Amino acid sequence: MNPHQIGPACDRHLFCAVLRWCMLVRQASCRRPTLRPNPFARPILFMKLKRMKLSDAESKSTIRATSGRPTGPSQPRGAETSSGSIGSSAPLDSSAANGPTKENSSVGVRRSGSGWLMIAVTFVALLLVMIVGAFWAGFFDRSGAPVQSPTLSAIPAVYDADRAMGYLKKICDIGPRPSGTEAMQRQQKMLQEFFTQQGAGVSMQTFEIRHPQDGSAVPMANLIARWNVDRPKRYLLCAHYDTRPFPDQDRRNRKGIFIGANDGGSGTAALMEMSHQMADLPSDVGVDMVLFDGEEFIWEQGRDEYFLGSKYFARNYVAEPPAIPYRAGVLLDMVADRELKIYYEQNSLSYAPEIARGIWKTADRLGVRAFVPRSRHRVEDDHIPLNQIAKIPTVDLIDFDYPRAGIGAPSYWHTEQDIPANCSGESIAAVVWVVHEWLKQQ
Repeated sequence: MNPHQIGPACDRHLFCAVLRWCMLVRQASCRRPTLRPNPFARPILFMKLKRMKLSDAESKSTIRATSGRPTGPSQPRGAETSSGSIGSSAPLDSSAANGPTKENSSVGVRRSGSGWLMIAVTFVALLLVMIVGAFWAGFFDRSGAPVQSPTLSAIPAVYDADRAMGYLKKICDIGPRPSGTEAMQRQQKMLQEFFTQQGAGVSMQTFEIRHPQDGSAVPMANLIARWNVDRPKRYLLCAHYDTRPFPDQDRRNRKGIFIGANDGGSGTAALMEMSHQMADLPSDVGVDMVLFDGEEFIWEQGRDEYFLGSKYFARNYVAEPPAIPYRAGVLLDMVADRELKIYYEQNSLSYAPEIARGIWKTADRLGVRAFVPRSRHRVEDDHIPLNQIAKIPTVDLIDFDYPRAGIGAPSYWHTEQDIPANCSGESIAAVVWVVHEWLKQQ
């Protein structure tokens, strides 16, 4: 997913609120204070005039005492500068030249006092806005809390958490799996054999792109596994199975080894576990599983293109429409978090609101509390081409707060810490349970 297109919606609204408040504070601080008549100004002015006369007399006596000595241009000391010394030609009614008066002092005090008050009010208001926004966004849902089960009750045995975790580890044992690499080819071979053994019709949708670094040819392939191709109600389940070339968000080593257990591996493992449930579907429901290549073949952020596989699939879907179109699609991405919390993804609510709410209602009925019925992130992911190009109403099931939200919480996304040890087979099984039960209701 594109990191420039993600983030809590509340962050944007909070930023706008802070910006508006700062503008108001700036406008208020720039207003000139009202000057009020000061009854002490006249006597103070008289006293200053007297001091100025004495100073002028002392200057003249000093000049007479030093006459005859060449000391540079002849100039009264009182007129040396216009800002530091006071000369006889200085304007007597200028408060800037005559020094502080009680009137100026009182204005300064009022200005200083109102400034500090405005700063204090601004700080308190911004603090309240940030706290309310953080609570609303779920920042304090799990910070520091022990890992809890994604479900209120036990997951049925047919959704095997250990088996799902075994699939994830098998994928990660291959190592990093960027598009076009030998590791990706080994993964493709393994998955072709697996889904064929599970009774699916397997095909590879191949295409080629130019490497963004050197222009060389990079072979890519979407893996498609079909069940019950003649049934009238068809649904698309999908994930991406490539990994990013490097852990670009790792603060310690941005060119390190990126295994992509959750981001790249979990969706693939979930579809492998889902394949065991394909015999338990309504008689009129068929399913296609698609593993997209090139989801994030990104070597330079801002230059390289995301979602290569899903875009190719969507364009071919439009160019060569299937005999039975998909009724809906479900994208599985980052679903293995040990602290799983899946919020409504905002693009999904825009493109496929009924499907999203149907899945969350199913989760609520099953007691899968990992599905939180509240929107949080707007994510650019493989579901965007499916919705925009292919017009397949598709939702994205993604836990982007990996492992958790909260100020100071760690983030494993696109780091070397995205490994099986930070994932859970129980989380994968819970998601498969919800999606399968949702399919059975169609």
